[in-house]
Amino acid sequence: MTSVDTTIRLIRTTGRDAAGRPAEACSPALARAPWEFDGVLQYGPGSSMGDVIPAGAPRQGALPEEYRTASAEELHARIRAAKRTLGDRVVILGHFYQRDEIVQHADFLGDSFQLANAAQTVPDAEAIVFCGVHFMAETADILARPEQRVILPNLAAGCSMADMADADSVEECWEQLEALYGTESDAAGRVPVIPVTYMNSSAALKAFCGRHGGIVCTSSNAETVLEWAFERGQRVLFFPDQHLGRNTAKKLGVPLERMPMWDPRRPLGGHAGDALLDARVILWHGFCSVHKRFTVAQIEQARAEHPGVRVIVHPECPMAVVDAADEAGSTDHIRRAVAAASEPTTFAIGTEINMVNRLAAEFPQHEIFCLDPVVCPCSTMYRIHPGYLAWVLEALVRGETPNVIAVPDAVAAEARIALERMLDAKPRA
Repeated sequence: MTSVDTTIRLIRTTGRDAAGRPAEACSPALARAPWEFDGVLQYGPGSSMGDVIPAGAPRQGALPEEYRTASAEELHARIRAAKRTLGDRVVILGHFYQRDEIVQHADFLGDSFQLANAAQTVPDAEAIVFCGVHFMAETADILARPEQRVILPNLAAGCSMADMADADSVEECWEQLEALYGTESDAAGRVPVIPVTYMNSSAALKAFCGRHGGIVCTSSNAETVLEWAFERGQRVLFFPDQHLGRNTAKKLGVPLERMPMWDPRRPLGGHAGDALLDARVILWHGFCSVHKRFTVAQIEQARAEHPGVRVIVHPECPMAVVDAADEAGSTDHIRRAVAAASEPTTFAIGTEINMVNRLAAEFPQHEIFCLDPVVCPCSTMYRIHPGYLAWVLEALVRGETPNVIAVPDAVAAEARIALERMLDAKPRA
């Protein structure tokens, strides 16, 4: 199966991407091993390498040399052997954006909504090894049984989008909105503002939503969640991804002029008070650096070079890209759309390269390529490597538990309220 590493090597030798177009890697550092960036305060090479990382972001300690120097074959053999020894005591959850070298070892593969559900359905497991990013591991810890431990193989696997909204900034925003709108419900019983946080956020922000009558959403159930929020609130504060919020609200009929964007660095988000009074959805100034790379020009080029191409993008893409595509949906929506195509089809897909390459390998009857000809994976998903997975699994065999993600009880209790509301808000079919 094709991996990001293999793709980079092919680009260097052929200079073409999966659709036959000239291609390149966004950073030559992608060819380096992720442990070369351990201990360095950066997201690492890939789509988020230019994003500002918070000073307090978790860092990964040095990976033991035996895992850094082992061959791919040896690492996979050691992972399989450790899994056999551990049996049902350990379950491995893997996100769709993980490299294939990791996905092949996952017991459950899915998007953030599916993996949140999976974290609740492994009662026999003593440990959940989460091959994803930090906020996902936090969510698993909140939803898992108290005695279960959640392990993130590489602590540096964070999320630049999640880091664009911190608890202090959101609290300050909330205080300003309360001063502007008040706290009294209207005649229909709706409160002035309902907070909605995307799954791509810290446990502290999920707790904020639980504390203030809000909810968490994923790209799978964002429509259902916004409808839930509109039933209870006169308006919504949506963070941290402006694009998912805008695309979902627009789909539900909210006009753009009623979706002001909040800049946390400016008083009242950069607006005069009157400009916020008519707001229906207040969008936070955050984004996904993977999905920000997709453009209308890429879609136009795909249509010119591949007549009849079916363009599917993720709703974290900018609005103009979503509007120009044939459809938009979560990672699971994209996977199901490709799987359901009964006739050979050409797909141009706007989401993370690992998933696109995996779909191309899994469905060879279709022509599937990434809209972005530059191979630029999610910087932090890319930090999970078989070396780290082998290390944590063999540590568990020895009775050790490295890289445990443990959300404080008080935060977890409030966050669980918002997450349980999310899980009850089933995605539309």
